[in-house]
Amino acid sequence: MESQRVEYRCRVKLHCLHGQTLNKEYWRDKRMRTVGIFYAFWTQDWNVDFTPYIKKVRGLGFDQLELNAGIVADMSSQERAEMKQLAEDEGVILSYGLGLPKPFDISSLDESVRENGITFMKQVIRALGEMGGGIISGSIHSAWPSALPEGMEDKKPIWDQSVKSMKELSPLAHDHGVSLNIEVINRFETFLINDSREALAFMQEVDHPACRITLDTFHMNIEEDSFEEAIHRVSPYLTAMHIGETNRKAPGTGRIPWGEVRKALDDIGFDGPIVMEPFVMKGGQVGRNIAVWRDMEENPDLDAIAADSASFVRKTLC
Repeated sequence: MESQRVEYRCRVKLHCLHGQTLNKEYWRDKRMRTVGIFYAFWTQDWNVDFTPYIKKVRGLGFDQLELNAGIVADMSSQERAEMKQLAEDEGVILSYGLGLPKPFDISSLDESVRENGITFMKQVIRALGEMGGGIISGSIHSAWPSALPEGMEDKKPIWDQSVKSMKELSPLAHDHGVSLNIEVINRFETFLINDSREALAFMQEVDHPACRITLDTFHMNIEEDSFEEAIHRVSPYLTAMHIGETNRKAPGTGRIPWGEVRKALDDIGFDGPIVMEPFVMKGGQVGRNIAVWRDMEENPDLDAIAADSASFVRKTLC
């Protein structure tokens, strides 16, 4: 595949994958890879007002902002409508992330817990449908964080519950323009799907176009033998990438082999979003959940770090 970057200017309405319509003039890569960032880079708590981040990210060089889907689902329809309009006005694509709390674990062997999770996920899907649909990535197939229950040696019964749940949720997601992207997460945070081989097997069992894969370079660095091989392995299902360095700092500041990642993405014709998830601040619920126990940058200028990384990603991966 030709790797030369070709840009053109859009001023007409651009109908994005998730149904938002962007009206602002801006430059786009012909492969339509968008560059995004997770809002929690700037926060120490998950539950915050998203407005300042929607307003700032385009000025820092991003096309896309990833939000917490659970918080979006808790909003009123009016609040969601106002946020959707703001994103369209700012020319920002929205995507979503979520780690299922244990009371809503759709892979639980306790059927009442699984059913609670199904109810919660249906609420999330309908809320994102009001936002125009889009991609939701994360541990949406099982609880986060999680470990194999004491006394169990085989995770297949839990796997089967998760597959059953995703088969149930996928048609609703499809109807609302939502892509349920299973994020492949390392063994120290979850246990059900840790590498690309398991993700591929899960996709083949669910077998629905609304259920897809998000790979994350931070987790891949722990679990995969090869970035290139992993990307090729799941290529029919790979519709989003999360990126970060080996220590969760911003892309471009560490030692992830970005050239290898770029080559693999070009090889498979990847045209989805590339969303960075850097975490550099200790403190709060975000720092605790992500296990950031020290400040990763001294007196960081977060906006400058984000802007520099956005420029790096656009040059290196787009």
